[in-house]
Amino acid sequence: MWRLFRSSAAGNMSKPAKRLTSITLAEMDFDADAAMSDFRKGIENAGAIVSFLGQVSAESDDNPVTALFLDHMPQATRASIEKIADAAEARWPLLKASIIHRVGTVNCGQPIVFVACAARHRRDAFEAADYLMDFLKSDVLLWKKEMRADGAAWIEPRAQDYDDKKRWDT
Repeated sequence: MWRLFRSSAAGNMSKPAKRLTSITLAEMDFDADAAMSDFRKGIENAGAIVSFLGQVSAESDDNPVTALFLDHMPQATRASIEKIADAAEARWPLLKASIIHRVGTVNCGQPIVFVACAARHRRDAFEAADYLMDFLKSDVLLWKKEMRADGAAWIEPRAQDYDDKKRWDT
């Protein structure tokens, strides 16, 4: 399936004419199995579907974690995710993509992010999902606070998260 792109006056390619990525900022827990089932609908021509599910870990740097709080500004957070999705759609021939990101309080073991990508070929689906996660970890306008037994602490992306993102600079 060929996607149409609009050219700018300078000749650069801009975002796809129609976004293929569904984006949800979820304030409540979501069912990852249901998200995958919904994602698979209508993409019978996909040869590959790749998904990633991130969940809140019960420890961070050997500190017990009880929950993660994700503060956000709805419009700005969504816009930052849309920018990442547009870049992935421009780079790979995706048939469909989905991003669900939790906001608010997320307890240990609950899903925090779901990413799925469908393409005709596996490499495109794998790389697009990997790209989306690398940029979601470091570029989305979210503020994260770990709730721990000994108190709460705001956290930043790790150096490794920024290094992972750099590999896409080519």
